[in-house]
Amino acid sequence: MRWICQKYLIVLCPVIIISGCNSPPPPPKMKPPAVTVAEPVQKTVVFNQDFTGTLASVASVDIRARVDGILEKVNFEPSATVKKGQLLFEIQRDQYQAILDKANAQLAASNAQLKDAQVTLERNQLLLKKQAVTPQDVDDAEAARDKAQAAVMAAKADIEQATINLNYTRINAPITGEIGRNLVDAGNLVGSGENTLLTTIVTMDPIYVYFDASERLLLEALKNRKKVDEKITLTVYVGLSNEEGYPHKGELDYADNKVDPGTGTIQLRAIFKNPKGLLYPGVYVRVRVPGSPIPGALLVHDVAIGTDLAGKYLLIVGKDNIVEKRQIEIGQVQDNLRVVLKGLKPGEKYIYEGLQRARPGRPVEIKNQPPQSTAQQQKQTNPAKTAGAPKTEKAKPKPASDSQ
Repeated sequence: MRWICQKYLIVLCPVIIISGCNSPPPPPKMKPPAVTVAEPVQKTVVFNQDFTGTLASVASVDIRARVDGILEKVNFEPSATVKKGQLLFEIQRDQYQAILDKANAQLAASNAQLKDAQVTLERNQLLLKKQAVTPQDVDDAEAARDKAQAAVMAAKADIEQATINLNYTRINAPITGEIGRNLVDAGNLVGSGENTLLTTIVTMDPIYVYFDASERLLLEALKNRKKVDEKITLTVYVGLSNEEGYPHKGELDYADNKVDPGTGTIQLRAIFKNPKGLLYPGVYVRVRVPGSPIPGALLVHDVAIGTDLAGKYLLIVGKDNIVEKRQIEIGQVQDNLRVVLKGLKPGEKYIYEGLQRARPGRPVEIKNQPPQSTAQQQKQTNPAKTAGAPKTEKAKPKPASDSQ
């Protein structure tokens, strides 16, 4: 028994000694993650409002046949620009010329009858003084004279109507604009029972753009008016889908007289000069209405802005390089930077590189590196897209000084 105890003592002692020698060392102190920070750019910006609009011609005319007959000639090329008064179509006019000739002959006959009735009336009036005729004869002569005068007036009206119908056989352009294709070929009967549509003409210069704007834009425009009955004035810019920016400038010339309560929008219309014909009716365009300038606005890198359930936020590096999560309110993009409307002060440092490693409430190590401009990134990824592009000076964030 004693031997067994001594054996156990000999066995257990080495176990205790071994476990004490192999205890793990304390964990090393973690180094704060390295991040790159910048200070917001402060400048005056204009808060623009963007919409989608549709181009429409100032004037659009359907050319129709107003008399029936065989279409003899088409005197234009499709998609050509026609001038006001230019001859477009010719309809067979023989029958209308004959009707006009007949009306002229009827007028001549009516004039002869009127002359005879006038002479008879004058003769009876002279004979009545000599009591050679009765007063009834004079009255009958006056009635015949009046009837002949009415026949002359009717003949003149027939001549006017026949002249109008004859002129309808020559169809001229009522406006200057771009004409479509002829919808009826020469040799076909037109105008029989209906006013046959022959073609359409639309004006290209100037041109309208219609768009639905928010009631906020309307309220701002009304606020800037000096008088109640003064017309709303706004400068409007548009850009096509294959254009950069908004190169076309126009002026607002119409606003609807009510706001749609279902959508909270109002229809507006602006007019644009279109000398090159780049703006085409029916095309969708991007519409921008510049607002009032915002002096001293703060701009940051868009990549630095995060999103959570509370909205947009920035990671701010404060005292002792401690990270703070700051909720912000953002505006539009200006020079590849995002406008911050609320939540940020001038001179504060925000993180725009190393966001994944930064945690609110923990320290970070600031490692400043100038950000690569967007133009340089595009040039490296696809040099063909920036070849020949005009050089523009873009705003860059102000590098923050290392607080360590």
